[in-house]
Amino acid sequence: MTNPPEAPEDTPIYSQVLTALEEKGYRGRIVSIGRLRDISAHIDRHRQAGSLDEEFDRDWLATFDFDVAAKHPDLKSIIIVAVPQPHVRLSFESGQGTITAVIPPTYSDKIDGYVTNVLQDILVRGGFRLSRHRVPLKTVAACSGLAEYGKNNITYVEGMGSYCRLMAFCTDMPCDDYAWQEPREMEACRDCTACLKKCPTNAIADDRFLLRAERCITYHNESEGPFPEWIEPAWHHCLIGCLYCQAYCPVNHGVSRSVKTGPSFDLAETNLILKGVPANSQPEATRLKLEEYGFYESLADLTRNLSVLIEIPGNIERGLSFLPEKQGMGDSHGFR
Repeated sequence: MTNPPEAPEDTPIYSQVLTALEEKGYRGRIVSIGRLRDISAHIDRHRQAGSLDEEFDRDWLATFDFDVAAKHPDLKSIIIVAVPQPHVRLSFESGQGTITAVIPPTYSDKIDGYVTNVLQDILVRGGFRLSRHRVPLKTVAACSGLAEYGKNNITYVEGMGSYCRLMAFCTDMPCDDYAWQEPREMEACRDCTACLKKCPTNAIADDRFLLRAERCITYHNESEGPFPEWIEPAWHHCLIGCLYCQAYCPVNHGVSRSVKTGPSFDLAETNLILKGVPANSQPEATRLKLEEYGFYESLADLTRNLSVLIEIPGNIERGLSFLPEKQGMGDSHGFR
């Protein structure tokens, strides 16, 4: 691992952190951990206005830890980091031959450990520590100035578009809290309706900024249980997540994109997945592949999503059509 750049002794440690991230080709911002209360209040206003779907609120928003500061009084700040990430192609052998399925950027957490080490190298020298807690990444990124929201409620980072992974680290490092703003939509979205027109579920509305998350394909293929009956089988095209609003977004057309060739699953592995065999009963080599993309804890989601891709002709081809023409190999932190 490359050591972070040396900084003058009088350089504030938060400046050293941000410089180290920039050196790696990443971007970061640092905000007071107390700002989580502001985000919680913002969400509460949406609740009171009745603009949040109750199921989505309960299953997703309610899982964020807004009380980190109260539970851990020593923690002072949040480091929010954006790392460019490629699309991933996974291959599955089946009775019909090789099936290739797409995972959009943001899902592989292999890079998290690398970024953790970069930050720890600096913070430990300064006598500080960091920890991970579940906080609303997109909102922290948007309010910190690291990102801006698109009309699709996905966050966009300069130079990366929406093809990046966000991660947050809580630390006892002091913070001047110099950057904070209300969430706002990109200027490029003002007169653009590309994502609204391409979203097959009408999750993106023209009469409000807030996404109708309960209509979003990503919300449903990341959740447990069968798909709602109103979701057309032909709408599925990714192994998890969705690429409709991102692939057609003009902002993303101007950023670097790539495709990583991910792991392959042989016929025996594919059959175990399709049968819903628990991850802890899978061979070790299979478990390692599943862990990298977050499927170890949610193998049932993979079983369901892969099944619907296989069952409906054209679904897999539709997903592949969203990939950039120039496909590059490379590791999950090779965008430096």
